[in-house]
This record gives sequence, C-alpha cells and structure tokens, in this order.
Amino acid sequence: MAPEKADKAANARPLVPVPAVVVVILLALGVGAFWFMDYWARTHPSQVPVLTPEAKAYVVNLKLSDVQMQAAESYLKQAVVEIIGNIGNNGPRTVKLVEINCVFYDSYGQLVLRERVAIAGRRAGSLAPGETKKFRVAFDNLPPSWNQSMPQLVIAQILFE
Repeated sequence: MAPEKADKAANARPLVPVPAVVVVILLALGVGAFWFMDYWARTHPSQVPVLTPEAKAYVVNLKLSDVQMQAAESYLKQAVVEIIGNIGNNGPRTVKLVEINCVFYDSYGQLVLRERVAIAGRRAGSLAPGETKKFRVAFDNLPPSWNQSMPQLVIAQILFE
C-alpha cells in the first residue's frame, strides 16, 4: 500500500494552478512598476530648460523675420504645416542653440498645442554675431480644433558657446 500512496502523491495536482501564480506575479510586478514610476515623477520633476536671466537679456538681439506659414503634403498623403523664416543674431555673442515654443490656439483663443522646437543650432549649426540663418519647422500633429492661424512664436531657450 505504501507504493500506491507514493503514486497518488506524485500525481496530485498543486493547490494553485501554475498559470494563476504567473498572473499574480506579473500583476504584482506591474503594480510595483507603476508605483515606482509615479513616485519617480513626483520626486524628480522634469528638467525643462528655462530662459536664464542672461538669455532673457540677449533676446532683444535675436530677430525673427520673413516668417510665413504654409501647408504641404507628406509622402504619406498627410497634411503638414510648415513655418519658415529667418533668425538673425544682432548681438555680440555666438549662439549655440535657439529654441522656440510654437503655441497654437483654437477659434476661441484656447491653447490647443504647444511644441518646443530648435530653429538655430543642432543641425543648422551655431549663429554667429551678425549672421542670419533660415529655419523651417514642420508640424504633422496639429489638432483639428486649431484655428488655422499663425502660431505664437516665443523664444524658450538660448545657449551660448
């Protein structure tokens, strides 16, 4: 009789099915990851660069000119709005990066999209004193409620060499 009991013990099913244990473990890991990301976001606010006092004083030396808005179509037959123009540096310092906030509104004057883009620096290179460069920024994600008007362009960051 002892061998039969050993066979029954070997064939016995566990109290909790293995897939249920796996699901519980994955759920616990998911909850833990969510808690950690929430905790991290609350204790480490995003470090969006701000316009320093030095950069604020230099803004008067940067001039946007010949700014136009035009519509185009992408290769995927998607509408793309482009803003093209020139940025000039009339100051004494070389500028490594200029970023602007493009602020789009609806017909009621409510903000519908704010996007920060570089118009000098990065691919276009630095902007030397007395130099003017062309810029082009494209938007393919504008909300349907946008009022189709030129967005407000606000200098958001200036970095010097």
